[in-house]
Amino acid sequence: MAVTPRTLARWKQEKRPLVALTAWDYAIAKVLDEAGVDLILVGDSLAMVALGYETTLPLTLEEMLHHAKAVRRGVKQALLVVDLPFLTYQESPQQALHSAGRVLKETGAAAVKVEGGHPEMSEIVAKLVRAGIPVMGHVGLTPQSVHQLGYRKQGTTDVEAQRIFAEALALEAAGAFAVVLEHIESQLAETVTAKLTIPTIGIGAGGGCDGQILVTHDLLGWSDRQPPFAKVYANLRETIQQAIQQYSDDVRSHPLVSSEQSGDQEKTTVQ
Repeated sequence: MAVTPRTLARWKQEKRPLVALTAWDYAIAKVLDEAGVDLILVGDSLAMVALGYETTLPLTLEEMLHHAKAVRRGVKQALLVVDLPFLTYQESPQQALHSAGRVLKETGAAAVKVEGGHPEMSEIVAKLVRAGIPVMGHVGLTPQSVHQLGYRKQGTTDVEAQRIFAEALALEAAGAFAVVLEHIESQLAETVTAKLTIPTIGIGAGGGCDGQILVTHDLLGWSDRQPPFAKVYANLRETIQQAIQQYSDDVRSHPLVSSEQSGDQEKTTVQ
């Protein structure tokens, strides 16, 4: 059976850990799905890992739709969630509804993810949920706010911790089916997880969340810059480089046959 938001809610009650990873194309999505990953996120991190941008901010809705369609073709069982890119949902609930509607209609994804839990964002989430669009929230380190927050750990002060806690509660009240807790103090993540009835999915937030997510590039050792909280399970960058170097050596170790020599060989064969 395909995973749904209801499945995640049941697994939280059963204390079954949720496994989530990101995907950006058909090939990676198919591997993740066949490996049994519960939730696959077409994250706006693809702006950096697949498109070469410095941050997630330049990513457009059209680019996200293009990649999400490819990922959808590779996913059969996992819950597929798609990030709404920067400034495709923050202006108004109406803009968010239009963008999220396009994601579900054009890609076949089951849900969208938005960043932040302030009152205006909670209103946007509530609007989407009332329209029948499942929404995953995201608090703590929110990459679309990089120029305001940077990439430092969040929730390290009482004021920050109280804000993050309040935002997570607000997202649940607005109807979000889950919330990502990124790069926050582990004790704060445990407190939020214990308080919420919806699942929490951590990234750099300790082991006390209901599930964990990583950018797949980071897990595979494929990223240019490795986050401090991401465990590397393979060194795919080195493996690929070695394979390409071996291929290059094989090609360069064989002298090219001139067209004249090739023609002579063909004539000899015919005779």
